[in-house]
Amino acid sequence: MMVFFIIVCNSSFVTAFASDIKIGVVNTEKILRESIPAIQAQKKIEQEFVPRDEDIKKMAMKAKKLQDRLEQDNTIMEESERRNLERNLANLSREYQRAQKQMREDLSVRQNEEYSMVLERTNQAISKIAENENYDLILQLQDSVYRSQRIDITDKVIKALNNE
Repeated sequence: MMVFFIIVCNSSFVTAFASDIKIGVVNTEKILRESIPAIQAQKKIEQEFVPRDEDIKKMAMKAKKLQDRLEQDNTIMEESERRNLERNLANLSREYQRAQKQMREDLSVRQNEEYSMVLERTNQAISKIAENENYDLILQLQDSVYRSQRIDITDKVIKALNNE
């Protein structure tokens, strides 16, 4: 035996309830791209890694020179000299790859550290805005199909961060 329940809602009740809820969304990717603290963090990281990047570029140039020398002088070079150059090139290549991998890992760690501090400040700014403007719910914007600009508070958060 099936039992059906019919729920009748008073439309004015639903409208009144919905109008009491204030919802906002925040695009954290935009904040990490455009806010002053995020831009400063990125510049700080770049400056930290410039010397290592230059060292890696020097290794690459040295390897290129060795490779060019091997290709150009291969026919006039003695066998032992050629083997030494090939060995040096292989060692340099391994060192280059190791240095690149280590730099990528260190860069990722530093970015995570800096961006976590920016996100902490972002969350504080969001909390202040939520309290001051009586928001009931603020969501982090993920691949949404549609959202009204009316509920997007990302620019307010960026402005709050930039004014700190």
